[in-house]
Amino acid sequence: MSQDTRAENPLLVDTGLPEFGRIQAEHVIPAVRETVTRALARMAELEQSFTPTWAGTMEPMEELERPFEHAWKPVGHLFGVRNSPELRTAYDEAQPLIIEFSLRVRQSEPLYRALLGIKNDPATWAALSGTQQRIIADRLKDAELAGIGLPVEQRERFNAIEQELSQLSTDFSNHVLDATKAYALEITDVANTEGWPLSLRQLAAQTWSRAHTDAPAATPEAGPWRITLETPLFVPFMEHCCDSALREQVYRAFVTRASQPPFDNAPLMTRILQLRKEKAALLGYPHFAAVSLMRKMAPGVEAIQAMYDQLHDAAWNVAQQDLQDLIDFKAKKGDTAPLNLWDVAFWSERLREERYAYTDEEIRPYFSFERVLDGLFRLLTRLFGITVERVTEGISTWHADVRYYVIRNEAGEPIASFYLDPYSRPENKRGGAWMDDCLGRRRINGVLQLPVAHLVCNQTPPVGDRPALMTFREVETLFHEMGHGLQHMLTTIEHPDAAGISGVEWDAVELPSQFMENWCYHRPTLMGMTGHVDTGAPLPEDLFQKICAARNYRAATQLLRQMLFGITDIELHTTFDPTGTETPFEVQRRIAQKTAVLPLLPEDRFLCGFSHIFAGGYAAGYYSYKWAEILSADAFGAFVDAGLDNDAAVAAAGRRFRDTVLSLGGSQHPLEIFRAFRGRDPQVEPLLKQCGLLA
Repeated sequence: MSQDTRAENPLLVDTGLPEFGRIQAEHVIPAVRETVTRALARMAELEQSFTPTWAGTMEPMEELERPFEHAWKPVGHLFGVRNSPELRTAYDEAQPLIIEFSLRVRQSEPLYRALLGIKNDPATWAALSGTQQRIIADRLKDAELAGIGLPVEQRERFNAIEQELSQLSTDFSNHVLDATKAYALEITDVANTEGWPLSLRQLAAQTWSRAHTDAPAATPEAGPWRITLETPLFVPFMEHCCDSALREQVYRAFVTRASQPPFDNAPLMTRILQLRKEKAALLGYPHFAAVSLMRKMAPGVEAIQAMYDQLHDAAWNVAQQDLQDLIDFKAKKGDTAPLNLWDVAFWSERLREERYAYTDEEIRPYFSFERVLDGLFRLLTRLFGITVERVTEGISTWHADVRYYVIRNEAGEPIASFYLDPYSRPENKRGGAWMDDCLGRRRINGVLQLPVAHLVCNQTPPVGDRPALMTFREVETLFHEMGHGLQHMLTTIEHPDAAGISGVEWDAVELPSQFMENWCYHRPTLMGMTGHVDTGAPLPEDLFQKICAARNYRAATQLLRQMLFGITDIELHTTFDPTGTETPFEVQRRIAQKTAVLPLLPEDRFLCGFSHIFAGGYAAGYYSYKWAEILSADAFGAFVDAGLDNDAAVAAAGRRFRDTVLSLGGSQHPLEIFRAFRGRDPQVEPLLKQCGLLA
């Protein structure tokens, strides 16, 4: 391919920021093919010349892998935020090439021998830094988990499994997105909107208008209204719709999402579990969870079960009382019908409103997106000594709502940057919220490349002329994703295998994100980012106190819900036989008997939409949320111990957090990094106290 042709394809420009506005589906295949072809040719050359030293092995490998940061990472990102049929086709065609190259590297025997040579030579090994030693050890482990030790026939089968699993994961994710888009409840009778807050009316009317561009625009007052399974609509609808029959209809659609043709994920799920089990057996492990835990903090399934047992003991009786409180409250309000699953969110919200005397709609006007963002940035300055500046010129983005920011250190020098994509776009953006790395910190020909992150949310967008107003949960989500971003952006490690979140054990990676959520309940932080959208008045003190008082409302029930997901995940990847008579749904229902205070619907197919474990990185790892929450609650305890009102002490603790948890990334084991910050091993008591389950 000529230099001019390369320049015409934005995915082949390997310097600077990706030109997202120029990238089209037609660019994907040519860019990936050329990048893979060049990399394979270079790999063949290197395999003839590897020497068992860092400079003779790892430096050329880092350079070999760097072009994929520009040619493939943007494609994966756009797949999540600007999905289209054309991009899907290109992605599906390109992905096998990427998998093939990845396996080629991980299964390279010359590379493996060179890495072993480094590790087994005492003098060479001793000359490496601790970070370099950890990278070598992880590369060797990756090679072994990629089947480097398998004989030829078994390795061919292993590679076929990897290719099929990759495609199944993509199909699973597409089915969830398509099934979510395919469902809508359209309401035309204003009587059916009784109890709806104005924000729900506005968003539902706007959603209807976007789906019916050839019809007169809907209005919040007169409708029509369109309810989808997207979080900004689904959650408030379930909380505020007074019509139980309508709630039932939407709830059933949600828990059976992606379980019917043409978007049925049930057969994909079974096939994924079969292949993972076969993969584990090929590698000599008893089950897939054992493979997964090779790159995690938890020493084994027993340790995970012990954590869940401790949490279950603390939460079960409290959750039973949560349920009884709802039943009693519902009866007190004159509704003596049985409490159904689609009633829980509605009556929970009514009880919360009465118990704590505020509604989400009362506080939403105080949390305009711009004010929250400014407050978050001020907190980052207080804690970590960094400043955040928006850049509006010369940045190519994938949507008009996307923003770009630069982070500067105390000396005013740029050290990182990030894209922020805040709003829900159900037509082409997958649900949920996430952080991903765009560019990693590394040296290229002696020049430092600064890290760049993607922060993606799906919060309520602006409606009409009103600015985006956030629910409190959306505020927490923004803080959560920023925590992930900070670990990527504030790293001081310059080796791509260990910089930022790279190389961090999966069950520790949620520590910074969950840590940041705690600041949403810190009075100076929260009050400092509020201002009524019409008057500018700060959040009233009584509302702040009510938010804090309600923090642990139904915390035990929520904890058990997470346990249901986590234990189901572990069992599906340990003792479950995907060729047996029991289905994954029966496994979930069996576990729900011990973790859910209300039985699941017989037709519940939540697992068909459980992208975390079937299309994401949480297979046999969903427990990581609770594992890391123990770490994050204990880490925040250091700030509590220092005195949250002591600015100097908080700043000192913040710098220590930055210099350990956020700076060191994957360069050390997370337990060592935690000890460096906290001065001891983590304890579960801070989390139980935080959840109100321990005095």
